[in-house]
Amino acid sequence: MALSMYDVCVPVCVQALGGLAGVLEKAAAHCEARKIDPAALLTARLYPDMFTLTKQVQIACDFGRWAVLRPAGMEVERIADTETDFAALRARVASTLAFLKAVKREQLDGSEERTVRFKAGEREFTFTGQSYLLHFALPNLFFHVTAAYAILRHNGVELAKRDFMGAIPGQ
Repeated sequence: MALSMYDVCVPVCVQALGGLAGVLEKAAAHCEARKIDPAALLTARLYPDMFTLTKQVQIACDFGRWAVLRPAGMEVERIADTETDFAALRARVASTLAFLKAVKREQLDGSEERTVRFKAGEREFTFTGQSYLLHFALPNLFFHVTAAYAILRHNGVELAKRDFMGAIPGQ
């Protein structure tokens, strides 16, 4: 059986971002239980030249949306990065999950060969829908979800692989 663009994109993004939602919930509870200022985690980073936890979450959500929008040929609207606390970050993840769960199979299926062009910084990219999804959007989504997880784990939030994995479809 062949996999469709929808099958490779939507359930995978939902699982990754669902795991991120749970990780953020545990981080907020960690701060509350230990009387830690949440800003200490929200502004934490793995290395000085890397993004903060807040930015990692924002970008992960962006790639979750872009994984659908660009191959489907839909308008890519920028979402302002205004989140300053765990509640706002969890709301952004929830909004992204709601968007993904509302995507119809027919919006994405058949987009394998659609041309995807966009500019990021000074660089211009051109992909087919399938190559964009498999070689750009999903790797970026997982990079930023992993970085968020690693920042929190490094800072003492009790997390395990199952937290990163989120709910596994069919299990």
